[in-house]
Amino acid sequence: MAVKHTKIIPVALLALLGGCATDTYSVQDQLAADQARLAERVDGIERKVDSQSLLEMSRKLDAMELELRGLRGDIETLQFELQGLNSRQRDQYMDIDSRLQGLESGGTAGVAATSGAVVASSAGSAAAPVAGPATASEQESYNAAFNALKDGRYEQAASAFSQFLATFPASNLADNAKYWYAETFYVRRQFAEALSTFEAVVKDYPDSRKTPDALLKIGYCNYELGQWSRAKSALTQVGQRFPDSTAARLAGQRLDKIKAEGH
Repeated sequence: MAVKHTKIIPVALLALLGGCATDTYSVQDQLAADQARLAERVDGIERKVDSQSLLEMSRKLDAMELELRGLRGDIETLQFELQGLNSRQRDQYMDIDSRLQGLESGGTAGVAATSGAVVASSAGSAAAPVAGPATASEQESYNAAFNALKDGRYEQAASAFSQFLATFPASNLADNAKYWYAETFYVRRQFAEALSTFEAVVKDYPDSRKTPDALLKIGYCNYELGQWSRAKSALTQVGQRFPDSTAARLAGQRLDKIKAEGH
């Protein structure tokens, strides 16, 4: 009987162990399947996220491209307007200076030359004595400086006008030269330097035809420098001293602007 029991126990044990092994394999298979499904879901989510990110990036790039196109258009417009402004400014320089030189030479209407070589001021101020016609070398030097200014070569123009004033301080073109010398600073927004030079024009050439314009620019420079009381004082003087001039009209417009801005 003992032998029979010994044979039965291993068989039962093997059966039990076999069942456990089968259950273990089933659990492992299930875990592997669950892992595979989880990995597949993760892959799907990642693909979806990647797709959404790429779509969002694409939208942002499109928006940036549209904005860039708009900015390029704005830049082109500004460049065109600036070119037009520079062209108009150069034309004004040419026109004003040619008319002034014509007046100084006594060759145009509106000049009242007397035996004392006196020319009536176009700004309505007292008559100013003229030193006489410019020599050929003076005119050549002045024209070279003025042409540089018209062409927008402001640093070269500044140097040329400075040299002219040093070489021909008594020239009848000296007041014009100093005025345009001041303009070379003003157009480059060097308002402190422009201010002192325009002030020198008014001080050194009080009866010059450039005095109204120089006084106007003194007001403009003080405006740009935020010196409101000085700006208003200079602009008011323009209207009081030269009421019928273009400078007076421009001075009035700038005074209105200062008032509107609350300064």
